Amino acid sequence: QVQLTESGGGLVQAGGSLRLSCAASGRTFSSYCMAWFRQAPGKEREFVAAISWSGGRTYYADSVKGRFTISRNNAKNTVYLQMNSLKPDDTAVYYCAAAPNWGDIHFLAYDYWGQGTQATVSS
Repeated sequence: QVQLTESGGGLVQAGGSLRLSCAASGRTFSSYCMAWFRQAPGKEREFVAAISWSGGRTYYADSVKGRFTISRNNAKNTVYLQMNSLKPDDTAVYYCAAAPNWGDIHFLAYDYWGQGTQATVSS
C-alpha cells in the first residue's frame, strides 16, 4: 500500500510559478514510477508528467513540455512538479499517482492516487 498526499496548490497569475509536492507513505516508494495528472472542470483526467523509479527518465505531455519539471527525492519519499510560465489553461486539480511500471500515460495504469490539490491560474 502507498498513500499519497499532495500539497502546494494555490492561486497564481498567468506567467507565475507553483511547486507541487506529493509525499508518499511506506518504504516502497522507490519501487514505483510516479506521475502527475490533472483534471479541469468538465474535462477528462489527463497525463501531465512521469518519472521513473530512480528519476533517470522523465516524460511530459506536449502541453507542458519546457514549462513543467518533474523530480523526485527517494530519501524523502516525495515527488515534485515545478510549474513555470503558468497559463489559465493549466487551471485544474492536480493528482499524483504511482505505478509499478514505466511508460504508460493512461490513468488506468496507476494503482495509487492522492486526493488532489487545486491550482488556479488567473489571466
